[in-house]
Amino acid sequence: MKVTIYHNPACGTSRNTLALIRNAGVEPQAIEYLQTPPDRETLHRMIQDAGLTVRGALREKGTPYAELGLADGGLSDEALLDAMMAHPILINRPFVMTPEGVRLCRPSEVVLDILPLPQKGPFTKEDGALLIDAEGRRVG
Repeated sequence: MKVTIYHNPACGTSRNTLALIRNAGVEPQAIEYLQTPPDRETLHRMIQDAGLTVRGALREKGTPYAELGLADGGLSDEALLDAMMAHPILINRPFVMTPEGVRLCRPSEVVLDILPLPQKGPFTKEDGALLIDAEGRRVG
């Protein structure tokens, strides 16, 4: 099964998402999107396939969002995509693509909605929250 994650290893949510994919027995194609960002067409398609707006895929925290004036509601999707292409840190993460769909996995457990394979064992998020029990079942 082909799974692709647009990953930032410095992001806890992205690390948790990657670990959940691996806990299902899948080794995904992990693309560190800050070094290898998706092309414009791929990014736009991922956003659409995830059911988001372009604005909904923008990351504000720790980015030049404010400095670039991206809060301006009058900016077009094209202008927002231009900014994301020029500054990949503006792309929210992690985006995951599987045969079951595309999701922006925030929180990380959203990935479970598009992983057709079950979890193979317990999983605890980096913050200590138990997400998957010893039988591979989602907790909570």
